[in-house]
Amino acid sequence: MKKLEKSKLTGNKTIQISGSKSISNRLLILESLFSNIKIGNLSNSQDTQLLNKALSQNLETVDIHHAGTAMRFLTSYYSIQEGKTTILTGSGRMKERPIKNLVSALQNLGADIEYLENEGFPPLKITGKNIIQSKVDIPANISSQFITSLLLIAGKLENGLVINLVGEITSRSYIEMTLDILTRFGIKNTFEGNTIKVESFTNNHSTIINYEVESDWSSASYFYSFAAIGRETIHLKSFYKESTQGDSAIADIYERFFGIKTIFSENTHQLTLQPYPDFSFPEKIVLDMNNCPDIAQTLCVTAAALKIPFEISGLGTLKVKETDRLLALHNELKKLGTETEITDSTIKSLAFKDAEKNISIKTYQDHRMAMSFAPFCLVKEIHIEDGNVVEKSYPMFWEDLAEILNSN
Repeated sequence: MKKLEKSKLTGNKTIQISGSKSISNRLLILESLFSNIKIGNLSNSQDTQLLNKALSQNLETVDIHHAGTAMRFLTSYYSIQEGKTTILTGSGRMKERPIKNLVSALQNLGADIEYLENEGFPPLKITGKNIIQSKVDIPANISSQFITSLLLIAGKLENGLVINLVGEITSRSYIEMTLDILTRFGIKNTFEGNTIKVESFTNNHSTIINYEVESDWSSASYFYSFAAIGRETIHLKSFYKESTQGDSAIADIYERFFGIKTIFSENTHQLTLQPYPDFSFPEKIVLDMNNCPDIAQTLCVTAAALKIPFEISGLGTLKVKETDRLLALHNELKKLGTETEITDSTIKSLAFKDAEKNISIKTYQDHRMAMSFAPFCLVKEIHIEDGNVVEKSYPMFWEDLAEILNSN
């Protein structure tokens, strides 16, 4: 149990956030496949550590616990490790998270993958092969990590890869981030309409490519929430104005709806989150977050704290994350006094009432539930039932919060 006393925000504090988990995990796969990459500011998240460990150890059974990104990326990675058989497993929750669309796509390419327990779910038995087929269809309205998983191995395939995305594309920004990383390493690709083409890449040069990982924008989102509720300036390092991370949309969203101006320092790669004085909050927030669903929890808690009605759409992927995040939000926002209505892809506020006397937020083994609800301590004392879940993506979160909070 993590207790957060009712606090005030201390202004003008600077926080150094670890490298992006999303970028780090992509780079680790590419580093293992092509070897000429040197990574700086690697994420210190548990997910990244688990992936790094799996890639560095030659184990027959790999347990990635709760790390969904590692499960998806390693499924494709092990599929092309010719002659190697790997059992890929995870936690109880991981065994409930569907992976059939990715496995089916890989099987259609010729991969040898078997389900060891329930059809469509981990654990998997993967026997690596030389994949020569080069065209595959995959639904576009599923997790973008399925698509990224295929893209990361595409340059290693003998004939490259053409992916036809079927239907409406979800989280397009994450796909574009992956393609941008591939381009930086000389792997040619195109993304036109619903078709992605990646050329085969022969790594026949010894030039080392240095990649300094930008800090994580989804981790930055929690500080935007603190700035919006507490109306004090916060500085964050190390971020780039021209970011490829989809969650960098937080800057525009929080300026528009919460009056938080983002000031970039080109020399120091520092963000300054500066509240506009006398900002007039909107009567209602209506927003499609299809391209940045991972920051939806943060926005909903911010709106709840400020009692701003909201209607958020484009959240279909949240039901298959660490938990059913839409149901979790519905349950826990009620404790803050915010009644909501959810569908398979939307959440809408219905009424704002008094918060519970003793607020205890259930995390559902989901790191984002813990961190997104933390800023409510600026309104009322709050308890987070499992504070350790933050290790998945942001191990230093509670220490960093202590730097900016002043209990009263």
